[in-house]
Amino acid sequence: MKSENAAMDFGSGSIGKILLKIAPPVMFAQLIQALYNIVDSFFVGMYSDDALTALSVVYPLQLVIIALAVGTGVGVNTYMARAYAHKDREDAERAAGTGLFLAVLSWGIYALISLSVMRPYVMTSSTVPEAIEYAVTYGNIVSAGSLGVFLEGNFSKVHQSRGNMRRPMVAQIAGALTNIVLDPILIFGFLFFPAMGVAGAAVATVIGQAVSAIIVAPGAAHRPPAPKRLPRYIRQVYFYGYSSILMQLLYTVYIVALNIILAGFSDAAVTVLGLYYKLQSFFFIPLFGLQTCVVPVLSFNYEAGKRERCRETMRLSFFISLVFMLAGVICFVFFPDAMIGIFSQSSEVHAIGRIAFPIIGAGFFSAVFALFTPTFFQAIGKGGKSAFLSLLRQVFCLIPLFYAFSLLGLNASWIAFPLSETISGIVGLLLYFVEIRRWKKEEIVL
Repeated sequence: MKSENAAMDFGSGSIGKILLKIAPPVMFAQLIQALYNIVDSFFVGMYSDDALTALSVVYPLQLVIIALAVGTGVGVNTYMARAYAHKDREDAERAAGTGLFLAVLSWGIYALISLSVMRPYVMTSSTVPEAIEYAVTYGNIVSAGSLGVFLEGNFSKVHQSRGNMRRPMVAQIAGALTNIVLDPILIFGFLFFPAMGVAGAAVATVIGQAVSAIIVAPGAAHRPPAPKRLPRYIRQVYFYGYSSILMQLLYTVYIVALNIILAGFSDAAVTVLGLYYKLQSFFFIPLFGLQTCVVPVLSFNYEAGKRERCRETMRLSFFISLVFMLAGVICFVFFPDAMIGIFSQSSEVHAIGRIAFPIIGAGFFSAVFALFTPTFFQAIGKGGKSAFLSLLRQVFCLIPLFYAFSLLGLNASWIAFPLSETISGIVGLLLYFVEIRRWKKEEIVL
């Protein structure tokens, strides 16, 4: 029987069959994660509208955690896939150990910084005293208790670099289900559990993350390399992972910036933006799942010189994502009230979301290309282009456009979303085709 720690051969066989084998477990796990986000917001919304606003305010800080954890894991994943392409298992395992070292270090630094700036940060995005206190409480707990996220982010990517998507899937599902079960118990109280309110939601989140980390640890936890070798591995991990970290951090930056702009209109507008990000993750599952899966496939085949397999991987990824994205467009454009009604009955939130959701949803098809082209360049070791595309989409386009349109009013500000997705998607495709043309010229020369 094949060991689950044996690396899958991404260099042979049908790309479609490889993606069909490794993508569903990732997508299913992310489906459960998205469902958790929805259920979490549902219970918190039942508790208080101010508490729901608090979750929207803290959400960017949780994205910073994900950026550092998953981005570093992507660097480990990419390095390991390349090492396996050269059949150097020992080198791959040293990279895995480096990832473990960086996960613990990153958690310690992040926890200290976030606890020291939590209240000033929260006050930039909310003006309601109750919402501020809820956000500080929730933010402090999820930040200090985020070690599970950092460990799971590394361990899952170690497994995925070998083609083992099943264990990370089980881990994420178990963590999400733990969170879903604990949410109502700890928020509202049950039997000998006291009602903890927003703090209960945060504790449930931390426990769920710890469960995920424990499940993926076996087979993925390796000792770091010797101290004299460690700096070289750290440089390589961040060389392959920095664009992913930057992409996620920029995601956080623009949400914070948008929250600040929206807070000038109302806290309800901030809530709408937070609900959008919770709901859109549910429909972006094919993109996020495929992004996770194609990185080792692209890295392996690019390093092995099998460029046509890289092109085929991208063609399939574009097609599959566009087909699945149709559901998101339909729901956001035609059923905004139904989706918002799951979490809030506020007439102001509904009035804002009724206009915002259809406008934002109009840009979902463009988002396929805006998100996948940076992943492509990251996987083939061209982090500069990946970082540029991420900057273009999330900073150079979205924030300035959102601010400019906000001067015309709250309703106009949402136009920035589809416009920025379209601009960055076009630029990404142009750079992608330039790279493909360069490959073809190299093939002719050879």
